[in-house]
Formats: sequence, C-alpha cells, structure tokens
Amino acid sequence: MAEIDLLRALPKAKRNIQKRKEAKDPAVIAAAREYGEKYFDGPREYGYGGYRYDGRWLPVSRDIVAHFNLRPGMRVLDVGCAKGFLVKDLMKVCPGLEVFGLDISYYALMHCELEVVGRLHLGTVERLPFPDRSFDCVLSINTVHDLPRSRALGALQEIERVSGGRAFVQVDSFYTREQKEIFESWVLTAQYYDFPEGWKKLFQEARYSGDYFWTVIE
Repeated sequence: MAEIDLLRALPKAKRNIQKRKEAKDPAVIAAAREYGEKYFDGPREYGYGGYRYDGRWLPVSRDIVAHFNLRPGMRVLDVGCAKGFLVKDLMKVCPGLEVFGLDISYYALMHCELEVVGRLHLGTVERLPFPDRSFDCVLSINTVHDLPRSRALGALQEIERVSGGRAFVQVDSFYTREQKEIFESWVLTAQYYDFPEGWKKLFQEARYSGDYFWTVIE
C-alpha cells in the first residue's frame, strides 16, 4: 500500500467556492446525490455544471498504465466511472486493454461515450458483481467518500476482493483546518471525509492493500 498521486497530470478545476456555499441547501444536496442530469449537466451549483469529454484523462491514463504495468489483455475496472471518460482513455493509450466501468448513475451510463458502450455496468461499489480477483487493476476515483463511513469500509473491502490489492483509490481529504472549512463549503455528495490519518485508519480496518491519494480543495 502506497500513497501516490496518479492524478498529478489532471488540470486543476476552477471553483467558485463562495458561490457554491451561498447556493447550498438541503434541496440542492439531495438533488446532487441523485447523480442524475442536474448533477452532471445541470447548473454548477448542483455538481459538475456540464460533464463533457475533453481528453484530460489521457495523461492520467498513461501514468496508470505505467504504474500498474498494464498490458493488452489485462482487465481493469473503474468504479464510479460516470460517463466512461477514463475507461475510454485507458483503452486509447493501451490498445487491447480490457477496461470496464461501474457506476450507480443510470443517467451517466445512458450518456456515456460511444466507445465504451457495453463496457459499463450499473451497480454499487458496496456489492461489486464480479468474482474474487477478477481484475488486474481496480480504480476508484472520488467515489468511496460518497458513502457513510460504515459503507465506505465495505466498499474498500469489495475493491480489495476483486483486485487482490492491485488498486488505486482517491478520496476527499484535507491537511489543515482551513482546507477542511473550504471543503465543507464546497462539498455536495461526500458523506464521509477525514484527514489522511483518518482515512489510513479506515484502509487498515478494511484490510485494503492498494494505493491511494487525496483530493484536496484549495
């Protein structure tokens, strides 16, 4: 298990923290947590404000392929795949790599990239519909924190089960109290979040042995 930033090549998102903070209320949070059209393609206060492919995952995909030494014929699962951008780019940078995705959002899967049609599954990370060690690599980027702590524990156990430890998980976190305040002004969907040490304790409880890193909003 190692702390490694596999998303370092991803462009930094531009966030209007104050505008999001002013717009947040229970109704907005509830709508975001439905992971439907409002969350992906509605106004920015509900989520992404338009989740469209722009190729930004290509350099990230190259880093993932290199880190895990992935080769054609190997099987990769992206848990929380949304519209399949990472699935598409992994296949692009490593032709012949068998990449699949899973997401809870019916809307996202119905608006996926054409190149990944038939590769994306509707489901939850808490009950991955795959046999033990059925993937050579499992990725879960900014998904596990959308569950309460007890369910996040089960999600990590599932990722470990189907990956055998060849996995990468990225979750919301913060290093300072000031970063925590900024994060809580912005967050809509995360239900469990903590400082890195708190997350590492959860990883140990789940016996998760894969790699990990943090999404820090500044």
